[in-house]
Amino acid sequence: MIVAVIGAGPAGMIAAGYAAKNSDKVIIIEKNDRMGKKLGITGKGRCNITNIAGISDMISQYPKNPKFLYSALYSFTNADIIRLLEERGVKTKVERGGRVFPVSDKASDVVRALCGFAMQKNTELIRARAKKLLIRDGKCIGVITDEGTVKADRVILATGGKSYPKTGSTGDGYNMAAEAGHTVVKLKPSLVPIVTKEKWARDIMGLSLKNVAVSAYRNGKCVYEDFGEMMFTHFGITGPVVLSMSAHLGDIKKQNCTVKIDLKPALSYEKLDMRLLRDFEKYNKKQLINSLCDLLPKAMIGVIIELSGVDGRKKTAAVTKDDRERLINTLKGVTLTAVDFRPIDEAIVTSGGISVKEINPSTMESKLVKGLYFAGEIIDADGYTGGYNLQMAYSTGYLAGISATEEKEE
Repeated sequence: MIVAVIGAGPAGMIAAGYAAKNSDKVIIIEKNDRMGKKLGITGKGRCNITNIAGISDMISQYPKNPKFLYSALYSFTNADIIRLLEERGVKTKVERGGRVFPVSDKASDVVRALCGFAMQKNTELIRARAKKLLIRDGKCIGVITDEGTVKADRVILATGGKSYPKTGSTGDGYNMAAEAGHTVVKLKPSLVPIVTKEKWARDIMGLSLKNVAVSAYRNGKCVYEDFGEMMFTHFGITGPVVLSMSAHLGDIKKQNCTVKIDLKPALSYEKLDMRLLRDFEKYNKKQLINSLCDLLPKAMIGVIIELSGVDGRKKTAAVTKDDRERLINTLKGVTLTAVDFRPIDEAIVTSGGISVKEINPSTMESKLVKGLYFAGEIIDADGYTGGYNLQMAYSTGYLAGISATEEKEE
């Protein structure tokens, strides 16, 4: 039996490694100059491998089609990927939120290990761009590439999404699946920077805030809360907490979406008031605008004063209790209006893809074309940040890989 795997990302590499165990030959078709190209830049080059959440809790981290992933996540768990990597020399550690990283903090170590697992003795790597699935009598029997035709008994489509096109995620798989008769659910960016309305956010672009609490509201209802790091940009906001938030905002153009930032989440209103009084005492001969340098980044001071409506030219001795209350309310609730997402090619993950109604969740095989399997981001299912999207890639890749090598009655 020959199995062809289109795409050498995490899903494709896992699929190839497991397919190789029970097949005569595995052919990996990859258009990039190296395997695992996108994986190598994930997590700012550190690679958030997976999450240690229990599988039942993990399933709740997939806002779209979580039930479809049930079999895959239980078949190949977070413990399984950690074990596989550690057997190949990649030791792991757990950080905030259950996120798992390599001890080395190098995504390249994860890529190396998965490449080694994928490239078994009976595996061949072909550098080519897959263009069309070869289908005859309702069965997938190969792949047409720009370098020629690859014949196979089973084909696994693991080409990824449309985010980060420079790493090869250009949406080729969607076109091939659509030509084979599959429905492609509308593609949208997920885990993506957010465009905001306010000019002041663009005026302080480049400013990074750490240890802030961020909450998102959709039509007045809080839909997301987190704590961490974010950054202002020429279009609005980005950073880890912002990317996570984006997956909760839905159709941002059709709803009233706002973002609130607590710049001092560790301080209660009372403690923040005491902190202001101490700073005002320290800088008692200066104007208000020059007395907040110990409390805030320089670029943020003018913004806070403007948003609070307090006169920044006031001497600190003249700042009233009402002024302090307005300052504190602003510091604990900087508000931005979210108006759009950045383009899909800036997203970490693509939302949408091959309809799960047309894929067998127990095998990842197409319900429309025999011998065709799907794995990874190309499927219409995606998760929040924290290692969940990579776990989905491994789990669906595993199911596709082992299922593709099972003998079936034709």
